[in-house]
Amino acid sequence: MGSKVIFLCFVIASIATLGSLFFSEVMQFIPCSMCWYQRIFMYPLVIIFLIALLYPDDKVFKYSIGLVVVGLFFAIYHNLLMFGIIPESVVPCVQGVPCSTKYINWFGFINIPFLSLISYSLILILLLAGKKGFLKDEK
Repeated sequence: MGSKVIFLCFVIASIATLGSLFFSEVMQFIPCSMCWYQRIFMYPLVIIFLIALLYPDDKVFKYSIGLVVVGLFFAIYHNLLMFGIIPESVVPCVQGVPCSTKYINWFGFINIPFLSLISYSLILILLLAGKKGFLKDEK
């Protein structure tokens, strides 16, 4: 897998991580349970991709794909809830902030779970494209 792919994955995971920390620590938005699950799978990706940049490893796909797929699953589930496709009664958010809380609503559809969905989707696309050799480093 090329260093361009790893670098782009690192940038996306870093922006997602810093964005989530900005929303919770600076803006004081309390994360719901589903947000925490998505964070749990995003934060290690920053470290994995950084290490892969510093010490290139052909196995970075294997190290990261599981975290990306599980994080993407939570992001899809959370977005289905946010857009009213899944009823709130079947959500694991039983304590604290409801998972349907919309702290931001840009353009009528961009909210924090949607940003997570975009991040995980982009990382997955980049990893698969890099694995298939579509994004090779020029020599």
